[in-house]
Amino acid sequence: MDIKLYNTLSRQKESFKPIIDGRVGIYTCGPTVYSRASIGNFRSYLFSDLLRRMFELNGFLVKQVINITDVGHLTSDASEGEDKLEKASKATGETAWDIAKKYTELFLQDMERLNILRPHELPRATDHIEGQIELVKVLDKKGFTYQTSDGIYFDTSRLADYGKLAGQKLEDKQEGARVEVNEEKKNPTDFALWKFSPKDAKRQMEWESPWGIGFPGWHIECSAMSEEYLGVPFDIHTGGIDHIPVHHTNEIAQTESAREKPLANVWMHNAFLLVDNGKMSKSLGNTYSLDDLQARGFDSIAYRYFFFGAHYRVQQNFTWEALEASQNALHKLQKIVKGLPKGADVNEEYKSRFMERINDDLDVPGALSVLWTMIKDDNVAPELKYATLIKFDEVLGLGLSNLELGDVEVPEEVHELLDLRAKARAEKNWELSDQIRDKILELGFEISDGQGGQTIEPIV
Repeated sequence: MDIKLYNTLSRQKESFKPIIDGRVGIYTCGPTVYSRASIGNFRSYLFSDLLRRMFELNGFLVKQVINITDVGHLTSDASEGEDKLEKASKATGETAWDIAKKYTELFLQDMERLNILRPHELPRATDHIEGQIELVKVLDKKGFTYQTSDGIYFDTSRLADYGKLAGQKLEDKQEGARVEVNEEKKNPTDFALWKFSPKDAKRQMEWESPWGIGFPGWHIECSAMSEEYLGVPFDIHTGGIDHIPVHHTNEIAQTESAREKPLANVWMHNAFLLVDNGKMSKSLGNTYSLDDLQARGFDSIAYRYFFFGAHYRVQQNFTWEALEASQNALHKLQKIVKGLPKGADVNEEYKSRFMERINDDLDVPGALSVLWTMIKDDNVAPELKYATLIKFDEVLGLGLSNLELGDVEVPEEVHELLDLRAKARAEKNWELSDQIRDKILELGFEISDGQGGQTIEPIV
């Protein structure tokens, strides 16, 4: 069956053609681990997980890489400001290394909560300094670099097609660029490949290089690590649309200049997640994490189901009401699956309709519509419905195959804790209420708080 994907580079849907038959390499720009990943960040990883699962359902052997940025991402994407890890270290008193480790572990835990498949490679920038230095050496030798007082920069004027991913000519990008702090840059769009450590202070993360002690720029890590694990070119590069004008544009500039080949054949980008039709930002207090969702009584998988409500290239609006509707729909689906007799044979007609939708640029809202249509179809035998739903879930990743049939017995200990929690909430003792909720979670049950009071479901 033909797979069609929207390629940001060509600005059109294309029939996918792998570099190697039956195989696909996917690189996804991962988190900068200076703080907790938000639900907005996770839209990108849910999208790449859906992409991977789609290919696997089509029989492809997938190699997926998600990087961990633990050095080099400055507070300004334009190679200015302070390293985000170093800044977080000053604010918290923890070392930059400890901060990176803590938030990497939290990111992986949150991925697991969302049933996002673990990538085949999870490289950290700090483990690939040598490869980044070698790539800068190549660019230096080919004449694409120049030195300023604070680092080694890439000269974007050397590339006639710089900015092609964003659909901008170099002169247009330079006109639109804001005034930079660094007056030594030849062009506003030039970016750092290697930054020098301050002469009057020692950084926590710094390395020797041919140009002096310092650290790599943000963009060079992805060029170096994608090449190491996937080669040049590879099949698909994914990320959020915010990466298009700077980060991904600069990755392309580096790799194509150094290797004289495309970095990736297909570029795919997900749109932003809005909150109450507005921007998600820390200043507004709406950069919600999965813990925030859980504190409101929502399953993490309910957010995964919510993600299916919009195409990945369309802005999606998060509201608590929309998440509640998603959780209700998810619980309804779970109860249906638990009530169906197990079967091994799938309904080929509905499988074909599902595959047609998911293979059309990941039309997951359309695929979900096929799922609910099949559930309501009285002409499909219950055991066929079960097997077909389980097959669909290989892409959807809702954990339907892990559900137990029939009613789940709630232990007496959990009932007692529920009573204690209800009393704590009536007394507005929110700290005790949260402690009891966490204890119930340890016992394998999740709590939802609604107008009708507390309801409980086994963790699936």
